[in-house]
Parts: sequence; C-alpha cells; structure tokens
Amino acid sequence: MNFIIYDLEATCWQGRPPSMVQEIIEIGAVKLNRFGEYGGSFNRFIKPKLNPRLSSFCLELTSIEQTDVDRASGFVDVAEAFQDWAEVFDEEYLLCSWGSFDRKMLMQDCMLHDMEYDWVDPHINLKRQYHDIKRIHRTRGLRYSVEKEGFEFTGIHHRAISDAENLAKIFTKYLDEWQF
Repeated sequence: MNFIIYDLEATCWQGRPPSMVQEIIEIGAVKLNRFGEYGGSFNRFIKPKLNPRLSSFCLELTSIEQTDVDRASGFVDVAEAFQDWAEVFDEEYLLCSWGSFDRKMLMQDCMLHDMEYDWVDPHINLKRQYHDIKRIHRTRGLRYSVEKEGFEFTGIHHRAISDAENLAKIFTKYLDEWQF
C-alpha cells in the first residue's frame, strides 16, 4: 500500500467572486509506504484553462509566479504524470489530504477536462481524522497543527509540495491511528 500525501494550490481571488471557477495550478505530493518510509515526491505546476491570469491575491498567497503557470503543461498532462508517479493503476494506494478541498478540486478538474475521476478515490481526509484523534473541536490549520506536534514547518506555506511534506510529518507520527 502506498500513501500519497498530497496538496493542491488553485486559482483564487480575494472575496472569491461567484463567477470565477477555481482550477488547480500546482500539485505537490509525497509517497510513503505502509511503514511510513519515503518513496519520492512529485511537484508540478498546471496552466489553468478558464482563468489563465493569476490574481494578485493568488500570487501573494501562494508565491507562485505567473511565469510558473504560463510555462506549465495543462491539467490532463500533469494529472496523467501524477497518476503514473503515484502508480494508481499498478499498486494499491490511498490519497491523503488535509481537508476535503483537494479531493473536490481533483474531481472538478477531471470533469472540466473530460477525464475519468474514479482514481481520486480511495481518499481520506487527514484533517478530520487528526481532529478526531486529538479530540480537537475547533478546526486548526495545517501549519498550526504541524507546529503543535513539535515539528518545524519547513518550506513555503501555501505551496503544494511544502504543505504535502509537512503533512507527511503528521501522517507518519500517527501512522497506526488513521482509519482507512
């Protein structure tokens, strides 16, 4: 069993105008085996189809630059590369994210690009389970939780690969407590 600890960044706007559809602009992931051993990482930008110009809010929040997405491949190519890297057609796997947003976005972008999305399951929401394990009633963010667990938050917050690597720290610490 491979655990694919992943995070996504998406187009965003301050106040999120109702007419704007979010699209994935970065996928970052860490692969761990059933013993929590590191099996590699994946990090790619994606050129958005509907709103190719990133808002100033999005640029500031994520630190992703316009040239990063301008030079990137489209969703289908990156999603297929991600599937290959995660070995979703060859190995037993479980996608793991902090919250339900990432799963929803993967499914939405697959539909937007006429791709099958059944590979997005199996999936677990580590944020919900973490709060249950810790008996926390008030929702906490990833950075807060990483630091509360005694880990240093490394990398850049709101960058997919950094968030995935930091989430992997929590995942590994509670490896035997997650409900699959």
